Amino acid sequence: MTEERDPLSQQMAENLQTLRAQGIDPYPYSFPFTHTVDGIAASYRDVTDSDALAAAGPVRAPGRISTLREHGKTMFSDIRSGGEQVQLYLRQDLLGETAFKTFKVLDIGDIIGVEGALFRTRTGELTIKVGSYQLLSKCLRPLPEKWHGLTDVEVRYRQRYLDLVVNPDIRRTFETRTRLINSIRSFLNRQGYLEVETPVLQPLYGGGFAKPFVTHHNALGMRLYLRIANELYLKRLIVGGFDRVYEFARDFRNEGIDRSHNPEFTMLELYEAYADYERMLHLYEDMIVTAAQEVLGAQRIAFAGHDLDLTPPWRRWRFYDALAERTGQDWRHLSESDMQRRLPEFGLEPEAFRSKGKMLDALFGKYVEPELVQPTFVIDYPLELSPLAKNHRSEPDLVERFEPYIACMEVGNAFSELNDPAEQRRRFDEQARLREKGDEETHPMDEDFIRALEVGMPPTGGLGVGIDRIAMIFTGQTSIRDVIFFPHMRPKEGA
Repeated sequence: MTEERDPLSQQMAENLQTLRAQGIDPYPYSFPFTHTVDGIAASYRDVTDSDALAAAGPVRAPGRISTLREHGKTMFSDIRSGGEQVQLYLRQDLLGETAFKTFKVLDIGDIIGVEGALFRTRTGELTIKVGSYQLLSKCLRPLPEKWHGLTDVEVRYRQRYLDLVVNPDIRRTFETRTRLINSIRSFLNRQGYLEVETPVLQPLYGGGFAKPFVTHHNALGMRLYLRIANELYLKRLIVGGFDRVYEFARDFRNEGIDRSHNPEFTMLELYEAYADYERMLHLYEDMIVTAAQEVLGAQRIAFAGHDLDLTPPWRRWRFYDALAERTGQDWRHLSESDMQRRLPEFGLEPEAFRSKGKMLDALFGKYVEPELVQPTFVIDYPLELSPLAKNHRSEPDLVERFEPYIACMEVGNAFSELNDPAEQRRRFDEQARLREKGDEETHPMDEDFIRALEVGMPPTGGLGVGIDRIAMIFTGQTSIRDVIFFPHMRPKEGA
């Protein structure tokens, strides 16, 4: 069914036909340029001397038309690119009557290339006196009115390209995200880590607790899963002799969507042989503080009404201590049945949880996480919550694990990694029993991974970092959808 166009879109389509009738190609192949709009703004924003501007010579720059203003035989326009804009000055006697009239057929949103000299108007605005121009791409849909921008959140997410065109701040958000990733990458490279790639399609998912997305490989005739984590493959590389490895991975989890969860997300995972969770804790702290200094120029961040202070050392809070302090109850020494009896006192229904680990996780999420505003390492987790972590060296009911929290969000996960194949098999068997009880987010048995451990994995520290959530904090965005270019959305009816 053909989409019905609004009157303005119809006029833009008619303008396209007018241009074609004049022999103008509305979609040429290229436009060699000497300057960019943002480059002009950066280089000449503070230059007021007319001779200095003239010395720049003619500039050739592409951009998208953002305004059009007619004044008889002169016109003013603005073109935008790279988050900046520059004014254009067009005169009929300089362009010629035909070219001047043709410019009037252009629309806001059209992409053009201009050539001309830089000068400042009497009001002091940096301007290009246009000697020639070329249409580079015809816009056929009206852009949102400039004073109000694009404010409909759903449209912004569904049509991110439009969001980027009319909301310059969104561009800066994603530029900051990229600088964050580059800073972390450089930090790890300086630490002697090797960046690697592991499979996205996996015959057996693992490395986390989540429901996977399932697909089918026709040629091999086998079920495959989109990875929920890359942990077990990176550990195989540690077994193979790569002592420090990391990967920025796109992971996929078939779970709900909220302000801090998206089914497709970016995770950094790294592993270091001969290290433990203490080493990972200091590495994480140093890495995030370094990135904040390099990207933001500060170790304090304003986020969601909070003044976050990243200055090390961050607070350390043991899991059971935090839970006891916030609930007034010592949960560590309660049996699973005793916990189930106590849950209703704390606003939780026992039948909703099939294991002690799930109950502890729910209690922690309800009573402790909302208190973790300033950077905090929650350390020494219950064994039931961590089937891939090594037992605590002095407290066997715990594991050597920490999770960093900032602004009430978990922004990482780290272990002294389990490398005893017999113990790993026992924990996988326990996960299988939980699955039989109906827990769909348990870890599956992975015989090949156990085989790799039997070859011998050295003592290893492992760390995962939620890049999207760190990007939220660095950019002041309170929804994960605002730091993902194309977040997943429920289909619109009739679309």
